Amino acid sequence: MEIEIAKNAGFCFGVDRAVSTVYGLIGKESAGQIYTLGHLIHNPTISGDLEAQGVGVISEEELEKVFSSCDGDRPCTVVVRAHGVTSGLYARLEKYAEKNEFFNVIDCTCPYVKKIHKIVTDNADKESQLFVFGDPNHPEVKGIVSFAEGDVEVFSSADALEERLKIHKSAQKKSVMVSQTTQKLTEWKKSQKILEKVYTNSYIFDTICSVTENRQKETEKLAQKVDFMVIIGGRNSSNTNKLYETAKRHQPNTVLVENASELPNRLDGKIKKVGISAGASTPGSIIQEVKNKMSEITQNIEKDLTQESFEINDENSFAAMLEESFKTLNTGEIVKGIVLAVNSNEVQVDLGAKVTGIVPYSEVSENPAAKLEDEFKVGDEIEVMVTRVSDIDGVASLSKKRVDAITNWKNVVEAFNEGKVLEGKVTDVIRGGVLVLALGQKLFVPASHTGLAKDADLSVLRGTEHKVKIIDINEQRKRAVASIRVVAREEKKAAEEAFWASIEKDKKYEGVVKSITNYGVFVDLGGVDGMIHSTELAWTHFKHPSEIVSIGETLNVYVKDFDAEAKRISLGYKTEENNPWNAFVEKYAVGDVATVKVVNMMPFGAFAEVLPGVDGLIHISQIADKKINKPADVLSIGQEVDAKITDIDMENHKISLSVRALIEEAKAAEEAMPEDYIPDEQKTEDAE
Repeated sequence: MEIEIAKNAGFCFGVDRAVSTVYGLIGKESAGQIYTLGHLIHNPTISGDLEAQGVGVISEEELEKVFSSCDGDRPCTVVVRAHGVTSGLYARLEKYAEKNEFFNVIDCTCPYVKKIHKIVTDNADKESQLFVFGDPNHPEVKGIVSFAEGDVEVFSSADALEERLKIHKSAQKKSVMVSQTTQKLTEWKKSQKILEKVYTNSYIFDTICSVTENRQKETEKLAQKVDFMVIIGGRNSSNTNKLYETAKRHQPNTVLVENASELPNRLDGKIKKVGISAGASTPGSIIQEVKNKMSEITQNIEKDLTQESFEINDENSFAAMLEESFKTLNTGEIVKGIVLAVNSNEVQVDLGAKVTGIVPYSEVSENPAAKLEDEFKVGDEIEVMVTRVSDIDGVASLSKKRVDAITNWKNVVEAFNEGKVLEGKVTDVIRGGVLVLALGQKLFVPASHTGLAKDADLSVLRGTEHKVKIIDINEQRKRAVASIRVVAREEKKAAEEAFWASIEKDKKYEGVVKSITNYGVFVDLGGVDGMIHSTELAWTHFKHPSEIVSIGETLNVYVKDFDAEAKRISLGYKTEENNPWNAFVEKYAVGDVATVKVVNMMPFGAFAEVLPGVDGLIHISQIADKKINKPADVLSIGQEVDAKITDIDMENHKISLSVRALIEEAKAAEEAMPEDYIPDEQKTEDAE
């Protein structure tokens, strides 16, 4: 009789990891008393062995009691099994560990299950409907459901889903569907089609574990070509029961056993071929026992087990099974794996090999500020390059940076060929220039292309962000040269073209004072300069434009005139709104008397300020009531005098003033008084 064992029979990665972890903790002083939250796996043999070695099984309700009992004399370790727990329990365990240093938590949740938790967290919000294909009473499903914020429906078959959808009235609502990792693939595919018919806005994630999927497919094929099928596993194991149902559908002569003792003592003589498959919680030793027992039953015991497709070492059958299933790693090979653990120094990766993959911090990214905990989560898929393999240490050194470098270089070449403008950050200042991180690649920017003056201190650029363009590449050395200056020039040219295309007279701009000269001020209008002539700067008198504005000051200006061919722009700054002449006209009229200040002397007269920015002329003939040779004979600069406004030229903004008129009016008034007139002040003095 021929016996064929499914290659994917037995422990999956998640179960193997959990079992190996617990057995590795036994006997360690730091671990103290070990507990698992529920039975570690659905296998009575393993559960019994762990119990015999002192590993306790506790429920969530007993957790508080365990936490209270842990101290320096009796530390304890609580292991979360591969099925995972609810979001609330994760938080509770974390809080316990923070409060008590002697309370240790080891999370052995399968990475595939962790991935489902993340999918639900990221997609099943309050406004969505989550559908979970699985057993509602299974701990894995309870954990998955706990991460959802919105409505949840758990269904155990495609028919059950179809019935539930008949009462759903919110088919326009966003729906999310995931599966328990160990469910039947055929039912899952039926469920997808049913959901898509009702929910137009559905997000379906294939979350059946690839190992489970392969085991189901392999069991199905094996059951179709044998005369008798044996499924090994715990009767309370979900994935084992699914295997049994799958095999039974194709081979009625199928039995489910937990160990070799449950096998029948005799088989029909017509049976020529027997198939054996096992659930994820079945260790290799039990698979071997079942195989041996089947061989004894048929009086056809294999003489050399090493020739079988399913080789098992009698001394350590489980280890041999695992080793056979592991793939070989070669230095320089690019492989994919699942993140097992993350800390500040490294990322641990499961590669499906007999060694643990380690990505050290230095091989993660070119970004010196990268935080591993932010970039990677347990259960994430990661692509890496194998840089070293040590079977002795059981470690494979990996590099994500080198894989990224290959992809990044392709992007760099594409950016160069297409002339793309990139955004990057200056990470290093080196001899002759700086390094800018863009597209995950460090680009060299020569000093002459940084935009700084010759011999300037390049260190001022460290940590700053810039737009760059790749101007040269070296394919052989995988080096690229970039320029900040080229982008700046191109942007300036584009800005100038856009400016000249839209400029027009009287158009207003906001500009920044760039430089100041004796004859005016140059203003940057956004890559293009315009000039405000001194005469257009202010209504008031000033000796130099720097008295009115300063470099770097923002001004609101308007275009007085421009020459696009000569690239010249004449700007105006002073406006009628702030013209002091308007204030003068409102306040004074011909015949009014004003106190004025002498501001300038000329041979023909003196100019006096009536209001700031408004001057009037006191002609030399109007300074005194007698003939004078020059204004300085009577007046001095800065002197304030009363003057009469004798004329206002509204068109030319000119004012005529007269001091003489006031003198003559005073004299005329004095001559018109009676001879016996005594001022009031004098009368008061005489009376006293």
